[in-house]
Amino acid sequence: MDIETFREYCLSKKGVTEGFPFDSDTLVFKVMHKLFALTSLSAQPFTVNLKMDVELVEQYREKYADVQP
Repeated sequence: MDIETFREYCLSKKGVTEGFPFDSDTLVFKVMHKLFALTSLSAQPFTVNLKMDVELVEQYREKYADVQP
């Protein structure tokens, strides 16, 4: 996946907004004013940080190699 595909996916969800609250490189996605994803416009390869339930993190790391600390 690339950043534009990810952006389009996020913005297709109801109530999602995007912005740059931290700096001009960090793209942030929010729903109902709560951050759920952020990514760098310049980082290669493309990565994204997602907010998730802390109790599920370890399960996802074990199941999916791409889920990194």
